[in-house]
Amino acid sequence: MRILLAGFLHETNTFAASRADDTAFAHGGGYPPLCRGEALFDELGPGVNMAAAGFIEAASAEGDEIVPLLWAAACPSGFVTRDTYERLAGEIVEGIRAALPADAIFLDLHGAMVAEHAPDGEGTLLERVRAVAGDDIPVIVSLDLHANVSERMVALSDALLAFRTYPHVDMSETGRRAHALLQRRVAHGRPFEKAMHRIPYLKPICWQSTDDAPAKGLYERVAALEGPEGAVSVSYTMGFPAADIACCSPVVWAYGETPEQAAAAADAMNAAVLGAEESFRGPLYEAEAAVAQAKSLNAEGIHPVIIADAQDNPGAGGSSDTTGLLRALVAQNAQGACLGILHDPEAARAAHAAGVGAEIRLALGGRSPAQGDSPFEALFTVDAVSDGRLRTSGPYYGMRNMELGLSACLRIGGVRIAVGSQVTQLADREMFRFLGIEPETENIVVVKSAIHFRADFRPIAGEILTALAPGEMMMRATDWTWRNLPEDLRLMPNGPTVAEQSATEPG
Repeated sequence: MRILLAGFLHETNTFAASRADDTAFAHGGGYPPLCRGEALFDELGPGVNMAAAGFIEAASAEGDEIVPLLWAAACPSGFVTRDTYERLAGEIVEGIRAALPADAIFLDLHGAMVAEHAPDGEGTLLERVRAVAGDDIPVIVSLDLHANVSERMVALSDALLAFRTYPHVDMSETGRRAHALLQRRVAHGRPFEKAMHRIPYLKPICWQSTDDAPAKGLYERVAALEGPEGAVSVSYTMGFPAADIACCSPVVWAYGETPEQAAAAADAMNAAVLGAEESFRGPLYEAEAAVAQAKSLNAEGIHPVIIADAQDNPGAGGSSDTTGLLRALVAQNAQGACLGILHDPEAARAAHAAGVGAEIRLALGGRSPAQGDSPFEALFTVDAVSDGRLRTSGPYYGMRNMELGLSACLRIGGVRIAVGSQVTQLADREMFRFLGIEPETENIVVVKSAIHFRADFRPIAGEILTALAPGEMMMRATDWTWRNLPEDLRLMPNGPTVAEQSATEPG
């Protein structure tokens, strides 16, 4: 087959102040940088854990011709700017127009992109793709497990396939599954039948790990519903619960060779997710309590204790610079503790200028608008400096070259802070090691991440705690004020609906 390939990925936290512009997509912020044409094969080559990389691998093995157009992704943040969305989406659409005819189109998307002028970023893109490609050419789309899937996205594609793991260690595998489904769609000779259900409750991302119940069992159910006697394909997205748009919610959908086959799978999956609602909960610790609990566990011989700074997770739109947990570590005289990656380019530059061993006074971090946060002013020792270039090796990022810009390890008492110049989620142990910090030997490890860090840190963790320090990604959706969600959507598992919460808010 001759297959046109493009990618455009962003997870948008509509409550975050930052914006995803040309610079954000050019760098990638933890994703590969923006690339065009043949450069896609270099950036998305073997070993890279991205859906497009897996699709390219599978298609190449079958002798298909891949026509690479454009692939772009940016670190989660607030809205994608109008200019950037129009520029990149326009380049993809015009690239498709110029490359036709083709046998199929594969799009590597996220599913939770919100542009300043387009609440359903992927649906808008698919509408434009169909306008130039027509209705007959198969369009297959890979999606993140956190996609907020719209009815328009389902209608305009031949198949949407979502990741099945969180941490997302199966991104490349999803690309390979997408290619296999494309082959089946072409052999079928016509579009599959479709069925979908929108789930009526939001769930905090900190309780969505597919290594644990209830998500583990639900995704086992997704796979079990496929097969010779079952549906052609089944997907379940847990949604990204920080998007104030009408289609923000978990969704299940299925494809079948008959309407009955698709409906049966979608109905079964819908019932399973509804039945698991009460199970999406767990303990959450305020910053001071999280550090106190970690120290108590250390005293029992349990280490390292990993604390997820989940509300400042840059993988969900956090600024990665809040200081709540740093303050708690210092206040409680934590020893053998580390924290990263804290985004502060000015501090990194100052550390480089001062040199290793120097003591420098800084107002560290705390520059985002996160409520209850401020810079942490203190005297720090420069333990290490780096140009920020490293190579990841864990299961989430895969084998990737990463650039964090000027970076430094700053020490205050028994706490070391990994400081970087690019906002990037800490989800790989190499993101500490490049500054001389060995997380395996620490007592307390604070990561600015919610779940993805588990892929590489869970094997070494004595215990994992989730903290509620300042940040722009609330673990409780009831902590935001909503304007665009359906009134009957429950904001927490078995929690209040949008309408019920609105009735209790002043004004």
